[in-house]
Amino acid sequence: MHIVTLRDPASSVAAEFVPDAGMIGTSLTDSGTQLLGQRRGLDAYVTAGKTMGIPILYPWANRLGADTYTAEESTVTLIPGENGVRPDPNGLPIHGVLAAYAGWRVTAESVNELTAELDFGAQPSLLASFPYPHVLALTVRLLERTLTVRTTVTPSGDTAVPLCFGFHPYLTLAGAARERWEVELPVREQLVLDECMIPTGAREPVDYAPVALDGRSWDDAFAGLASPPRFVASTDRRTVALELGEGYEYSQVFSPPDAEFICFEPMTAPTNALSSGDGLRMVAPGESYRAAFSVTAS
Repeated sequence: MHIVTLRDPASSVAAEFVPDAGMIGTSLTDSGTQLLGQRRGLDAYVTAGKTMGIPILYPWANRLGADTYTAEESTVTLIPGENGVRPDPNGLPIHGVLAAYAGWRVTAESVNELTAELDFGAQPSLLASFPYPHVLALTVRLLERTLTVRTTVTPSGDTAVPLCFGFHPYLTLAGAARERWEVELPVREQLVLDECMIPTGAREPVDYAPVALDGRSWDDAFAGLASPPRFVASTDRRTVALELGEGYEYSQVFSPPDAEFICFEPMTAPTNALSSGDGLRMVAPGESYRAAFSVTAS
């Protein structure tokens, strides 16, 4: 597999992405210190879809509530284990169908920027799970200690494309124990989830002051993001911040007990939007949808 290394011209920050493995971001370092959770590593992502680094969750972020969904007058039945569909422990389709997908084509590459495209509409196996022809493009840019990830969705047929994708960045503060981490969450509404982690439709107001990660775990969904929507994990020596730009109005925060990482997940729609329709948007033929988020190391 070809690993592309990006270098910030103005700092010691570097990043690595692997177009042949789903355009996953596998590394973000500052003077050699790793800022992305490696978990089981790239091999486990390629062979079993076990996430690490910065993977894209596409075309749906996190889970669907059932194996069948209807959108844009198309009813689709998903089959776990086929056409990229992977089940979670409850048997629900999770993380979309592009885990380690090898069909990306690099269209531009420089010292600090990389663009790759996937012609989703040209892949019958992908259309079997998501029958909306389009071209998906990712541009990653590293500049002034900030990694920006920009996604563009452009319909290539005469059908609108549902927008419910996201990313799953595993951020870590290497060298600092979890009990020393402080977290800032720019959220105002929490989505109530059922026992399968599917939103019920109810929302609750929240107001989080900076909070210590010690003794807490997270697997929670949020909306009503504050401005700017800047999620922060920090210690007295290092800060990693993820900021949502255009196109992202929802987020999941994930950090199991004792995990040496925290995920601030950019999402274009709530979990299960492809089935529920809640917060689901479409991009029409002849138009493009753009979404971006950034990770800053300081």
